[in-house]
Amino acid sequence: MPNNDATGSYLTAYARALGISMHAIDDGAPVLTVGFSPVVEGRPGAFHGGATSGLLETAGYAALRARLEAEGRWPQLKPINITVQFLSAGKNKPTFASARITRLGRRIANVSVEAWQDDRGRPIATAVMNILMAERPG
Repeated sequence: MPNNDATGSYLTAYARALGISMHAIDDGAPVLTVGFSPVVEGRPGAFHGGATSGLLETAGYAALRARLEAEGRWPQLKPINITVQFLSAGKNKPTFASARITRLGRRIANVSVEAWQDDRGRPIATAVMNILMAERPG
C-alpha cells in the first residue's frame, strides 16, 4: 500500500504520540527527530530509554519502507529481532535518527540505525534490526 504522506515520514500513531517527525531526507533515507518534552523524559533532564528505542525503531522502518516503495514493493513488515545499544544518556535537546539498510533480500532485511543529538559522529544509541518482509494477503 503506497504511503499517502507526501513527506515520506512513515510515522505510526505511536511515533506521532512521542512527537517524532520528519527532519530531512539524507541519501534517500528519512532522518527523523524528536524534541525533548515530558512525553519522552525518563529521569529528570534525560530521554527515557523506551523513547530512544521507539525513535530508533521508527527510523529503521521508515528507511526500509522508503526503499521498498521506491522499488514498487509494499510487503507487511514483521520484526524478527531488534537489538538496541545505549551509548550515552540523551540530554534535554532534540534527538535525531537515521537508518542504513545493510542487506535487502526478497524476504529478510537487515537495518542499522543510529540516534544522535549534537554530533552525528557521536551516537547516543544504535540498533540492529532484522525484519521479515511478508507478502500481503490478496
